[in-house]
Amino acid sequence: MSVALQPTLRADQARIDAWLEALFATPSVAERLDAAMRHGVLGGGKRLRPVLVYAAGRALGASDEALDPPAAAVELVHAYSLVHDDLPAMDNDDLRRGQPTVHRAFDEAVAILAGDALQTLAFEVLAHQAHPRLAAQVATLAEASGRSGMAAGQALDLAAVGQPADLESLARMHRHKTGALIRAAVRLGGLTAVEADDPRLVALDTYAAAVGLAFQIQDDILDVTSDTVTLGKTSGADAARDKPTYPALLGLDGARAMADDLLDEALAALAPLGDEAATLAALARHMIERDH
Repeated sequence: MSVALQPTLRADQARIDAWLEALFATPSVAERLDAAMRHGVLGGGKRLRPVLVYAAGRALGASDEALDPPAAAVELVHAYSLVHDDLPAMDNDDLRRGQPTVHRAFDEAVAILAGDALQTLAFEVLAHQAHPRLAAQVATLAEASGRSGMAAGQALDLAAVGQPADLESLARMHRHKTGALIRAAVRLGGLTAVEADDPRLVALDTYAAAVGLAFQIQDDILDVTSDTVTLGKTSGADAARDKPTYPALLGLDGARAMADDLLDEALAALAPLGDEAATLAALARHMIERDH
């Protein structure tokens, strides 16, 4: 990680953790549901998506206070997706962030409800702010989460198990499953600062699309090269489930080269933002060059 990035990353992680913790300060009528939701969203995590919201918004002049709700919302959607992704009917994982997955710590029915409630809480958080582009923010997160984004990508992922794959179909799946929410995070930050027709949002989207795909390629690489303790989830799971991956199609060296090319594309896209995009550039390097 870039030395310059460390203080910002730690501060933003602490800021969003405090914000998420505060959402559960008042318990609901269903204590077990609350506990499962807390387990799913507060049990660790790198918080990269909210950090991207902050970085993109600051690059265009937004305040931290204005960025808090969209940063929290995107992390709540991410947390819900992981809770459901781990379920027996999906990836059937036992470990997430070094802890038992929600359906293992509680039970499958409560995990389904916890994921549902985390998703709806995300839009509750957005709706309770007074922002002039609230409708655009809601639409951005909804489109990235549903049939045009993450949920569609998950469906493509399930359908790809055990099937022959090519680079085009693999990229299509990951641009939806992983990339859509990363692009939404960056756009949410930008929309907090500027109008939807601001040309800088196009540059941010090009950046985010490249980062999102490269991040998934690196995830595929780490599934092969890292271990369960370091990852905080079961290593080698993709191969065990006969899922198509970039290392399987390109080899490790080919996958690394593709990630490097996408990093170059992401950094080039930031040129119109000048020095204000330094944190976004450092985040791209951190996400793509990470070793765990």
